[in-house]
Amino acid sequence: MARIGGRNSFMAWVVGLGSAAVVAALVVLAVPAIPAGIQMVGDTLRSSTSAPIAQGETAARQPTSSTPLCQGLYTEALWAELTQRAGGVPVQDTSAPRVSATTLATSLAPEVAVSCTFTGINAGSIVTTVAKVDPDAARLARSALETAGYACGDFGDGVRCRLTTAQSTEDQVIRDGTWLASVFTGWHPDRYTERVALQLWPS
Repeated sequence: MARIGGRNSFMAWVVGLGSAAVVAALVVLAVPAIPAGIQMVGDTLRSSTSAPIAQGETAARQPTSSTPLCQGLYTEALWAELTQRAGGVPVQDTSAPRVSATTLATSLAPEVAVSCTFTGINAGSIVTTVAKVDPDAARLARSALETAGYACGDFGDGVRCRLTTAQSTEDQVIRDGTWLASVFTGWHPDRYTERVALQLWPS
């Protein structure tokens, strides 16, 4: 077929002009999203930074077990110690914090993030719960727990209260709007609370 002079050149010019306009429009639309994208990347990098760990230990790997929320509470060494003695992973659920001063749980109205129960193959158990509470909960908790006979002391910006009975040992830590509650029955790994706390409060 014979080529009609000039027609293809004109159409190419029109198409090229239209393409340039589309590209320019996309650039204009993308500019407002650039700061948000940078912030998202920054947040991702910050969230992947490992928390400080106890001397001689390494941070836990990315959770690979069937109970990832529980695994995230522990360093690699402590997780290995606990799962070895328990013969497997803990029971992971959202049970309320275990505390002898039962009225405290009602007063603090905790929003449970996770509760982890390790039961030893032969004997012993550990129940640890992490929950969100009001920012000023530490003051209320200290007063209530000391009245109930717990021994309390400062713990960073919060409070740590302990109670030992013939049956078990309780360790209650409330700091920065987070409640870490642990009950040890016939099994209490060395510096357990301190090691878990490093995962929850990096500084």
